[in-house]
Amino acid sequence: MVAAITVTGCIPQPPDDSFYRGPESRPGLRSEAKPGDLVASKVSRFTLDPVTLNPVPGVRSWAVLYRSTGVSGAANTVSGTVLVPEAPWTGPGQRPLVTYGVGTRGVGDACAPSKTLAIGTDYEGGVINEALIRGWAVAVSDMVGLGTAGAHTYEVGREQGTALLDIARAAQRLPGTGLDESTPVGIWGYSQGGTSAGWAAELAPTYAPELNVTGVAAGGVPADLRVVAENLDGNFFFSLLGLAAIGYDAAYPDLNLDSYLNDAGRTMVAQNQNFCIASAEGIMMFLDLSGRRIGEYFTSTNPLTTPEWIRRLDENRLGTAAPKAPVLLQHGLFDQVVPRSQADTLRQSWCAGGADVTWGDLLGEHALGIVLSIQPALDFLSARFAGIPMAGNCPA
Repeated sequence: MVAAITVTGCIPQPPDDSFYRGPESRPGLRSEAKPGDLVASKVSRFTLDPVTLNPVPGVRSWAVLYRSTGVSGAANTVSGTVLVPEAPWTGPGQRPLVTYGVGTRGVGDACAPSKTLAIGTDYEGGVINEALIRGWAVAVSDMVGLGTAGAHTYEVGREQGTALLDIARAAQRLPGTGLDESTPVGIWGYSQGGTSAGWAAELAPTYAPELNVTGVAAGGVPADLRVVAENLDGNFFFSLLGLAAIGYDAAYPDLNLDSYLNDAGRTMVAQNQNFCIASAEGIMMFLDLSGRRIGEYFTSTNPLTTPEWIRRLDENRLGTAAPKAPVLLQHGLFDQVVPRSQADTLRQSWCAGGADVTWGDLLGEHALGIVLSIQPALDFLSARFAGIPMAGNCPA
């Protein structure tokens, strides 16, 4: 991330692409469109080199707009990237597809993954490339409101889950990918991406039953945001709590965040509207908010204690349905951002519901956890795609 921030300041940034906001994005909202239907697509670039912008060789890349579903049930348009290796698939069966949930980027359009993957500044570009090296196709959703119009509904799990499932559908429907409904699908993500992967896993049997989901790898999962919010209050990573408040207010206008804010809170929200964590400005804002407390930004009432906010947060708490596909659930033993306890509660809930869960402890804190989680996730999904039996380790 540090390298990405440093180089980003030295290269010209792409202009706001009309692809995301032009008239061609509106057909995704037509009543007859189905979730996962393509609204628009164009050939794009996938690069790990922010200096020369040379594309990663042997990979075809498309930027896509596709139809998805918001928390209210209404149609929305989401952007993303579809990546397919050019070399023929030589493994068993069909080429697999991984729908990848990205970690926290912020809420500004400039940090949409489809934009950062195209200019080599995406801090998960190398992780995504590891999947491509294995011959898998990869679909990367920008999630609601990153790139496309409207605010990013950060950590609203239900919307993140549908966005992840629908870009898998869009990849299968995109001409030239060689993918179809019988394609084996893996779901993968860490941190915010872990929330997305968890929700995609829970929703898949009812929302996208035609997808051939064979395995799920989720790490550092913020499964219960009420517990996470309590941990972040006064924490070095307090800015993430602010982003979540903005995200929930965007998804649920009835929450009326502004009515709770004092002058400092309104200033904080205004300053964070274009926040991207992997930028010089984002780092300064992150540091400025570190260690802050909720009470500094609200009037006498903390919205997180009100019935309205509690209800919406609980609606997005993972663990109310058990995934049908086998799951690898990983978490850092010393995670200072996302409490391990609430991830263990998720594990117990899924196990009690009959899910096949493999739990993996990571010997690190939250940021190191993503590095330590990569190889186990790749190996787990490889085994699932190959049809190799693997028993989980749910408590007896």
